[in-house]
Amino acid sequence: QVQLVESGGGLVQPGGSLRLSCAASRIPFMFSRYVMGWYRQAPGKQRELVARINTSGNTVYTDSVKGRFTISRDNAKNTVTLQMNSLKPEDTAVYYCNADPAFRGWGQGTQVTVSS
Repeated sequence: QVQLVESGGGLVQPGGSLRLSCAASRIPFMFSRYVMGWYRQAPGKQRELVARINTSGNTVYTDSVKGRFTISRDNAKNTVTLQMNSLKPEDTAVYYCNADPAFRGWGQGTQVTVSS
């Protein structure tokens, strides 16, 4: 079964930055063959895809994070990173990484809380 381990979350003040990391293992094929994404789920809301990176390194972001978040990948290490700058309270959520479309299993996620 696919293993996805997210880390790097925490409590940060508005305007601050965090860097999230995700390590993938036990994936069926080479990591480089997958489009990868970062998702988030806020309390009472559905999980949403906020950033994705394809096999060529091209990126797409949801409008609410454009210009503030940057997704990257390291295929040699099977990792995906999300650099989050200028954080806002509405960015508060549990953040997950997964493929796009998602693998059946999800990691435990990492909590990001933006509050003064």
